[in-house]
Amino acid sequence: MSALIERAPAKVNLTLHLLRRRADGWHDLESLVAFAGCGDTLTLEPGAQTSLAVDGPTAQAAGAVDDNLVLKAVRALQARVPGLLAGAFHLTKRLPAAAGIGGGSSDAAAALRLLARANTIAFDDPRLLEAAREVGSDVPVCLDPHARMMSGRGETLGPALALPPLFAVLVNPRVPLETKLVFARIGLAPGEELGFGKHPTVARGLSIDVLIPLLKRGRNDMEDAASVLAPIVGHVIAVLSAARGCKLARMSGSGATCFALFENCRAAARTAAVIRRDHPEWWVKATVLR
Repeated sequence: MSALIERAPAKVNLTLHLLRRRADGWHDLESLVAFAGCGDTLTLEPGAQTSLAVDGPTAQAAGAVDDNLVLKAVRALQARVPGLLAGAFHLTKRLPAAAGIGGGSSDAAAALRLLARANTIAFDDPRLLEAAREVGSDVPVCLDPHARMMSGRGETLGPALALPPLFAVLVNPRVPLETKLVFARIGLAPGEELGFGKHPTVARGLSIDVLIPLLKRGRNDMEDAASVLAPIVGHVIAVLSAARGCKLARMSGSGATCFALFENCRAAARTAAVIRRDHPEWWVKATVLR
């Protein structure tokens, strides 16, 4: 069997509403998620021995190979599919780590898709979703990377949404933020609700003129806490907000990556070029979210 290839696109939380902290310590949320045109690449050479090699511009920040979520995904599916064929994985890392755009989760989801292809497992096989849930809260939504609502701790997924193309700039100041530290800063006690209001309803096929005001009614409830832990988050949002043609600027996930939405690809590309010039130490990508 020849090598199999999957993209692992960046996940962007257009909104992220925290509802409550559950008695088991997990947080319930509602989030509108979209996926970018940029991301990592994962290949699989099917074979008897499982291995993982990692390279690429952000490989060094990805941590130890043995702890990589790709291998965790393999083990999770092997526990559910006796005799699962795996092999040699090769991960090219382009996304920053601990960045709020689901790099590791998307890699794990790509591994599950590759294993499904190598073993002729249907993509809607419930064992894939079970394995994804075991690996991490963001992995289920990355299994089928299309815009949709996610809720619970990430395990409850709404239908794919036909959002209009969203021309975006993603910026990460290369400051990692651990999700658990941001949650700790928010400081909800078990059973406590945040109480900031309901998420606006997102329907299929919304035009950009309807979607942008709807997104502005949403929020990211982790943004303030992340900005306390990493004040540069606020600076990045200010830089993006000041860009000509910016429709919305916000943090994604638990940070520190932030995004801005623009009317067209030219405005996004122009903004990305200016930010790269002024802040060469930052990770900057102009992309399209879908």
